[in-house]
Amino acid sequence: MENRNRMSCIELYIEFEQSEANRNIELEDYNSESKDEFESNYEIVGPGKDEEEAGGAMNADVAEVANALANPHPFQEPSFMRSLDLEAMHAPEFLQYMNPAPPIVADGEFTVGMEFSSREAVIKAMKDYTIRRGVDYWVYESELTTFYAKCTEYGNGCDWLIRVTKMQKKYCWEIRRYNGSNTCTRSTISQDHSKLDSKTIAEAIKPLVEVDPSIKVKSVIADIQSKFNYTISYRKAWLAKQQAVESIFGSWEASYEALPIWFEAMCHKEPSAVVHFETMPAYQGDDLVPDIRVLHRVFWSYYPCIRAFRHCKPVVQVDGTHLYGKYKGCLLVAVSQDGNNNIVPIAFAIVEGETSDAWHFFLSNLRQHVVTRDGVGLISDRHDSIRSAIERSNGAWSPPRAFHMFCIRHIESNFLRKFKAPYLQKLIVNIGYSRTTREYQMHYERLKERGNIQVSCFDRENEVFEVREMPSGIEYAVDLRHHRCDCGEFQVDRIPCRHVLACCANQRLDWQVYVNDVYKMDQVRRVYRARFRPLRNPATWPAYHGPRFVENPFLRWVAKGRPKMTRFLNEMDTRMLRRPRQCKQCGAEGHSRSRCRQTGGPSAGPTE
Repeated sequence: MENRNRMSCIELYIEFEQSEANRNIELEDYNSESKDEFESNYEIVGPGKDEEEAGGAMNADVAEVANALANPHPFQEPSFMRSLDLEAMHAPEFLQYMNPAPPIVADGEFTVGMEFSSREAVIKAMKDYTIRRGVDYWVYESELTTFYAKCTEYGNGCDWLIRVTKMQKKYCWEIRRYNGSNTCTRSTISQDHSKLDSKTIAEAIKPLVEVDPSIKVKSVIADIQSKFNYTISYRKAWLAKQQAVESIFGSWEASYEALPIWFEAMCHKEPSAVVHFETMPAYQGDDLVPDIRVLHRVFWSYYPCIRAFRHCKPVVQVDGTHLYGKYKGCLLVAVSQDGNNNIVPIAFAIVEGETSDAWHFFLSNLRQHVVTRDGVGLISDRHDSIRSAIERSNGAWSPPRAFHMFCIRHIESNFLRKFKAPYLQKLIVNIGYSRTTREYQMHYERLKERGNIQVSCFDRENEVFEVREMPSGIEYAVDLRHHRCDCGEFQVDRIPCRHVLACCANQRLDWQVYVNDVYKMDQVRRVYRARFRPLRNPATWPAYHGPRFVENPFLRWVAKGRPKMTRFLNEMDTRMLRRPRQCKQCGAEGHSRSRCRQTGGPSAGPTE
């Protein structure tokens, strides 16, 4: 405290100590005897190039990898450092070291004597000022202790200038000269602004990127347009997003270097976790760089995931997805399913691609550390690398220890891609879920009947096609323009038949266009659109002044008894469909009880 007046800054001394932890990280060298083999699998983007410029094929510079990894200061401050409460820095005894509060700009205007915490804060405030007013400035002097700028129209009707100086005693930057509000106007209106650079945009979109790192570039452009009333280019928005991501989450290179540190900390906290690395040597020219390794593959699984699989169904599904960041690669994932049909992730891996070696690395570690019981089912797509890795597993993923099955979703997708028949989608899924051979044969026969249709484009301009059903070989001509098909169903029902649907699927046409309007809900609703009106009370009816009506006397029945039927009955009459009349007295058919000869009574006597 006695010597604080002679101190130019506060110094903090920290001593780091390496602790010996029980690490469960396995490191395995990937011995590549060919330097060309390593260089062909990696692309390195130089520090002065953008992702857009490096989109094509590039020759990997391994020296840049070594230089990047050997950087003595590769990290930015961790994210938790940005949330620390540094109240000790605001103690009254150290007022000269306190950062001044952000300046309050009245109506967005500067004033003489306004203070800023740093040079960067001055430049940011000036950029905001000029962007919001649609003006611009030139920097006339930029020194360590002085920043002096004038309007680009200075001397042509505008005298706007500003000079900011660093005050050594106050430890801040202060506006020493200011000529007042900018009065010039632009002769032309621009959609962009020179001071609205990618760095300024990155600072503005940081809150959006922190919430959603995968935010679309178009959303960034829309947000900047709403904030600054300028429409920036796609390239500038993309660069700004990359800078914001790097500022929040760190650079790609720092992430690679932090990966083994993070895994070591995880295994220290949970020794039962599994991590397995494969690395390659790094070269600078022809010289091997010591103490530096290039990440090739890594497999890991958390202990809760390993333990959870013991209580899941004996089913494992594996798949991979490509990584589309700055560096190529694939993320491989294995999942299982609990008794409530919930998906449970159990293992992960980052590899160079979906190669046979990469899948063998993943499946071997999965079998050794996670899926240790037998009798499990392994579900995957029909990738050749997966099948090759299973064949190399020495029976670990083969019967009776495991049973390899293909994913129904992938089979369905492959079928639709080849045959272009979306109306058969449900039938394909039903075939995959068949529990018995008989059920499978039944669904498969239905598929052969409905799906084995070959379409030949006979006259595309006039929408005429030739369709052949297999295996019968019967051919049908389909005329979509005139709504005709040789099978006749299209003309009669006015609904696309299976041949029309096959033509539409083959040519990527909308089959709904060929459905008659009578089947559409709009037409069905029109059938019942008209409403009946009630006649109300007869007393309200209008008076009738027309003639009186009488009956026709020639239509009066003159014969006695029930009128005889003169219409000839046919199969549509329900009476003819009844069973013959049966007598309730004797039980015989053909007569009723009143006409039965066995009816008893006083007049009935024996016949001689």
